[in-house]
Amino acid sequence: MKRSRHTIISQVLNICIGGASKTKIVYQANLNFRTVNPYIELLTKNGLVNVKNGSTVIYETTEKGKALLES
Repeated sequence: MKRSRHTIISQVLNICIGGASKTKIVYQANLNFRTVNPYIELLTKNGLVNVKNGSTVIYETTEKGKALLES
């Protein structure tokens, strides 16, 4: 059964609440690396996920993203 964009976005936001690498997002949301990129770009562009650069890139849900999850 195919999932909607809204379902995938809410799953990605849930996974990123504590901070997550792209690999963690891919495996927990059951996506592949090609399909996860547009979702991450959309979420970062809209201010729902912050990107923290370091030795590994970490994605973390912002307050705006958490508010979206609650609504």
